[in-house]
Amino acid sequence: MRPEYTSGGSTEIHQLPAVGLRAALLAGELSAREVTAHFLSRVEQQNPLLGAFVTVTAERALSDAAAADAGYVRSSGTDGLPFLHGMPVAFKDLTDVEGVATTHGSAALDHKPAPTDGAMPAVLKAAGVISLGKTQVPEFGLTAYSENRIAPPSRNPYAPARSSGGSSGGSAAAVAAGLVPFAPGTDGGGSIRIPAAACGLVGLKPGRGVVSAGESSGDPARLVVAGPIARNAADAALMMDALTSGSSGYLGAVGEAPPPLRIGLTLDSPWSATFPFETEPEALAALQQGTSMLEHAGHVVSEAGIRYDNRYPGAFTTAWTAGVGTARISPHREALLTPLARTFRRRAQQRSPAKLNEALAFLRQFERDTITQYGAWDLMLMPSLAQTPRPVGWFTGAEWTGDADDDYRKQCQFAPWSSMVNVCGLPAITLPVHWTGGAHGAGLPMGIQLVGPAGSELLLLQVAAQLGF
Repeated sequence: MRPEYTSGGSTEIHQLPAVGLRAALLAGELSAREVTAHFLSRVEQQNPLLGAFVTVTAERALSDAAAADAGYVRSSGTDGLPFLHGMPVAFKDLTDVEGVATTHGSAALDHKPAPTDGAMPAVLKAAGVISLGKTQVPEFGLTAYSENRIAPPSRNPYAPARSSGGSSGGSAAAVAAGLVPFAPGTDGGGSIRIPAAACGLVGLKPGRGVVSAGESSGDPARLVVAGPIARNAADAALMMDALTSGSSGYLGAVGEAPPPLRIGLTLDSPWSATFPFETEPEALAALQQGTSMLEHAGHVVSEAGIRYDNRYPGAFTTAWTAGVGTARISPHREALLTPLARTFRRRAQQRSPAKLNEALAFLRQFERDTITQYGAWDLMLMPSLAQTPRPVGWFTGAEWTGDADDDYRKQCQFAPWSSMVNVCGLPAITLPVHWTGGAHGAGLPMGIQLVGPAGSELLLLQVAAQLGF
């Protein structure tokens, strides 16, 4: 369904799906060192154009790969190997990896090596992955684009003048360009689904509490979760098994056909009243294509009218920006923040604890009301994005001269169907059903988003696989 981004015409290691690469590593057909060296070479060739990686830890990766190969020799069959033995990945630069600086995309912070692994890297390293480095993010993960003041912007592999999205934009660009076979992302307001949609990938945001390693301490509304960015549903299922310690059975069941589903189609958004937006023709074309595919697969798609409380934008923004208000930044370095981060930080610090608590209480009620409305259908269907991937610099203006409120408005109009899913704690998946250049993929990817009830991660992956992803 999706065209490959490759630098040549031959089939190579990076063109293998993650599931196939894992099988080759477990069978001894490929060594961890061979695979790691291949992907590091890809990073060296492609990253100067794409800006997907902020930090490349090549020497450490090759050392870890040698250790993995030594473990393979000592093991007796695949039962003695870690679940993701020798699989290369990269971690977005918001999460700590031992011995590597975590920049949080900010020039206002000291970039010191992390003393220990964060929870998600610890889980995946225990599963046997080889980390190639850290990927580009927006400052503090706040935006739907991965541009900051410390490194080149992350660019879309299919159109380098365009953004790869955010905040997992570097990771999505790396997967789409074949710099890693798949990647873990985190999503607090669309940060897996937005870049996956922009880069023509499958992006799954699990429900709240499903992947505990992705949760964040500076997240009073419990918005942030970890999930996979992958080229297909099976690869996403493999990553989900690893993120849940290999015992969930996503990969084993992803190929099973889902039952016929009642799917509610909606363009309603909780941002519409505050930031009116138009859904571009290419987004509507993706929605039409997705609807046709779902109906052809035996599902029933019908119009769904969803009513959202117009107090949502203010409450979400209050909860979403609380963390930047408490970030440890020296006063004399605050001038180094981007305009949006600096503005949100000032407002968060001026806001009383009572106002934050009021916003959190509203969001809990919003969650209950929205889940009740969604409950009339098995899944909800909407575009992934309202617009095609935006040009690099479009949100901020040249040389970061744009107004912070204008920047934020543009983001909410670009991705108006993302954040409310985090507030509701529901799982959602984005699928690249449409390309602006036609069936052969000469153009930009556009996707649909499917939102399911609590516990429907496997169902969403099964629907994705059923549609050919």
